Amino acid sequence: MIILDTHIWVWWNHNDSKLTPAHCEVINQERPRGLGICSISLLEISRLVAHNKLIIPCTLTEWFDIALAQEGVILLSITPQIATDCYSLPGNFHKDPADRIIVSTARIYDVPLVSVDEKILAYSDVKTISP
Repeated sequence: MIILDTHIWVWWNHNDSKLTPAHCEVINQERPRGLGICSISLLEISRLVAHNKLIIPCTLTEWFDIALAQEGVILLSITPQIATDCYSLPGNFHKDPADRIIVSTARIYDVPLVSVDEKILAYSDVKTISP
């Protein structure tokens, strides 16, 4: 399994050109084992749509239904272990709560996180797959 950062999940669902061929390849390879989506990503996407920073071709409910039904997608809840880890991350990590939860989810499941977020990629205490 791999974890998809929110922007990667959106780009993948929209066939966005920002998603690199390398990202597409790893997503397709990992699909049978699972593409983890953190539940906090639902809130991030809802906020982006509400503030017109993300335009989607249907209602938000329909978008979620379609995106979560993709082969291999697994919605991962915030567990007590993830909640505890996200505010005790080792080293120096920024304060964004969504990023902290996504990073902690990857750490707790001990799987790589696919992201282009430079702050996440620079954090050495999580496995990542970069562009």
